[in-house]
Amino acid sequence: MRKIFILFSACFLATQTVSAQQPNSQKLTPAQQLIANTGEDSLNSFSNRTRTVISGYGDLAYQNNFNEKTATIGLKRAVLFVGHQFNSRIAFFSELEVEDAKVSGGENGGEVSMEQAYIKFSLNPRQYIVAGLFVPRIGITNENHLPINFNGVERPMVETYIIPSTWRELGIGFYGQSTQLPLTYTVALLNGLNSAGFEHGTGFAGGRAEGRNASANNLALTAAVQYFAGNWKFQVSAYAGGTTSLPKKEADTLGLSSGTFGSPLYLGEADIQYSNKGVSFKALYCNVSIPEANKINAVYANNTPSGMMGFYGELGYNLLQNAKKEKWQKKQLVAFGRYEMLDMNSSVPSNGLADGTLKQSHIVAGFSYLPIPNVVIKADVRLISTGEATPLLTTIPYQQNNTFLNFGIGYSF
Repeated sequence: MRKIFILFSACFLATQTVSAQQPNSQKLTPAQQLIANTGEDSLNSFSNRTRTVISGYGDLAYQNNFNEKTATIGLKRAVLFVGHQFNSRIAFFSELEVEDAKVSGGENGGEVSMEQAYIKFSLNPRQYIVAGLFVPRIGITNENHLPINFNGVERPMVETYIIPSTWRELGIGFYGQSTQLPLTYTVALLNGLNSAGFEHGTGFAGGRAEGRNASANNLALTAAVQYFAGNWKFQVSAYAGGTTSLPKKEADTLGLSSGTFGSPLYLGEADIQYSNKGVSFKALYCNVSIPEANKINAVYANNTPSGMMGFYGELGYNLLQNAKKEKWQKKQLVAFGRYEMLDMNSSVPSNGLADGTLKQSHIVAGFSYLPIPNVVIKADVRLISTGEATPLLTTIPYQQNNTFLNFGIGYSF
């Protein structure tokens, strides 16, 4: 999802600085400059013209699993954006997503869902409110998940399993930018999670409502602060919310804490991004705490961990940065490498089982070629290494190391 400020440093495949008109005279750092790559971005201006915009993005991926000796190919997602600007202050944003190309009754796979549907109320050139279904500002990829915005065919593992992508909920959010400092901030009130949906091996992703019959018995608060210094961008974000969606009487009967923040889940995240002269770098650390996981396990027997953590670091370079021929100067060929470590049960309650396969390290290396800024062709190799499988959790022969070969293509408009 793209917000008002789609930031230069968040799009590491872009290596040139793009100037943009700003509604004030304060000088902005290169990392704050706007890149308007899509029709959706154009709705973020203060234009007084009524208009309807159609935009979208999607990606296709091929993967070869060396251990299983199998290969798969599929249209991972196709997203259609429809937005409308009512006037200079009020605009509507929506994204309809189809995953895995096809949804068929009685068959596994495929999903049609709203990725966003919210109204944006601009208070002034630097502050606005959103209300509806939207993606909160947590991590790097969650808010900037266009395929042209990240290296690799797959989204980072840490921002897929520890911070579930794409994480959206219903609520209201306030966004702003300081008039004195190169700093942006946001705070949002959202519906909470449902611990009945937690599943072993997928973190808390199954507990998201994503706009469908979300319980308002519990709520969540999230906030983020971004600071810019030259070509650097620094961010910290946090989430605190309840995971008991049941009414008090039922929750008390089952021994679960109820109320606004009943059986809470806490998430903290910090990341750094850099981009200059073809060199790009990003690093992220995230920690999740579920202090009442033992109560959740006692009720739902879903082996919820009491803690999860993950981090990654990535370095990239545009090999066409110093191209002498004009026809290559506007193209990009980014070589990159990324190391990730995640543990989806870094701490386990007394009634839980530790699973060594959920402690993983990933090494990803590959190339991203952008013939134009809105189309990317990708190739990479991912090496995964995990801990040993727990016999009580699986009887299937398990290999701790595996290799995946990926090819993909993505677009946005």
